[in-house]
Amino acid sequence: MTRPEHSDKADLVRYLQESRDALLWKLDGLSEYDARRPLTPTGTNLLGLVKHLTGVELGYFGDTFGRPYFTGQPLPGWWWTETTDPHADMYATPDEPREAITDLYRRAWQHAQATFDALPLDAVGHVPWWPEERREVTLHHIMVRVTADTQRHAGHADILRELLDGSAGLLAGKDALATGDAEDWARHRDRVRRAAEEAGAR
Repeated sequence: MTRPEHSDKADLVRYLQESRDALLWKLDGLSEYDARRPLTPTGTNLLGLVKHLTGVELGYFGDTFGRPYFTGQPLPGWWWTETTDPHADMYATPDEPREAITDLYRRAWQHAQATFDALPLDAVGHVPWWPEERREVTLHHIMVRVTADTQRHAGHADILRELLDGSAGLLAGKDALATGDAEDWARHRDRVRRAAEEAGAR
């Protein structure tokens, strides 16, 4: 059965939006320090993930399809054409308010939606920062790619938030976790640890 394009596009938008919402939810209730501090040896941090994905959306759903977001305004210093620092979009500087980053992320969604509304899934774009031989892409390709990237980073955010204060789950009101209290989770963790020790001793 052939599905109408609007249904296929709606599916892609739905899963992209769910991952966007999950990522932002991981910032709720955190101090400025905890939202920004590195929690892995490579510096991964929650607000940095949001900043990075803001650039991902503005670039892939904007510049790639001839619809740049920053037309008529200065480019941010962390934008890929403006910095030589490969990590510039992966953390927030002290003078970048959290609200400014999350607000720009939401505005990136609106800009992306305008692209989705304006173009069919087979519309052709060109990714300016990719090698010339593979720059040509379709909107469908880029929607899948950005959704996969956002889901991956939302998974990073799940783990970072749990490390910070034990909070876990997919979304507010939809945690997608097995039921259990703190004692249940402690018993489960102990069971997993014992299984690992037993397997490692063989």
